[in-house]
Amino acid sequence: MQTQPKQRQTKHTQGAEQVDSGRTPADSGRTPAERHGGERHGGKRRFARHYLEMVVAMVVGMLVLGAATRGVLALAGAELSASRNPELASLEMAFDMSVGMAVWMRRRGHGWASTLEMCGAMFVPALALFPLLWLDVIAADSMIALEHLAMLPLMFLVMVRRRSEYGC
Repeated sequence: MQTQPKQRQTKHTQGAEQVDSGRTPADSGRTPAERHGGERHGGKRRFARHYLEMVVAMVVGMLVLGAATRGVLALAGAELSASRNPELASLEMAFDMSVGMAVWMRRRGHGWASTLEMCGAMFVPALALFPLLWLDVIAADSMIALEHLAMLPLMFLVMVRRRSEYGC
C-alpha cells in the first residue's frame, strides 16, 4: 500500500484563514471604521484623513486618466476642449475622479454602496450645472471650476451620511 507524501506547509497555509483582502474572517463583516478602532481612536482625525485621501485619489485619477484620455484622443486626431465641449469635458473629469476614488475606497475596504455614493458626488454637480450652462447663466470656461467647488461639500455630506464608516 502506497502512501501519499505529506504536503509541505508554507507561510500561506499556516495560521489564520485569510479572506480576499488579507483580513481574517472575524474582520469580514465589520466596517472600515470598526476595523480601525472607530471613534475610540481619533474619529474626527480619521474622518478628516479619509476626506483628504479622497481628494488626493480624485486628483490622481483626474491627472492619470485625464492624461491617458488626452493621449488617446491626440492619437486619434481629436481633442476634448472644456470651452468647446464643456459637457463632455465635465463628464470625463467626473469619471476620471470617480475611478481614482473607487480604486482607493475599495482598496481601503469600503463596500460598493458607499463607494458608488462617493462617485455619485462627482457626477451630481455636473448634472446640476448643465441646465445653467445651456441657459447661458454660467460660461463654459467656468463649468469645471464650479463643478469642483460643488464636489467637495457633496463628498463631505456623503461621508457625514455614513459617519460610522468613515470614523466620526
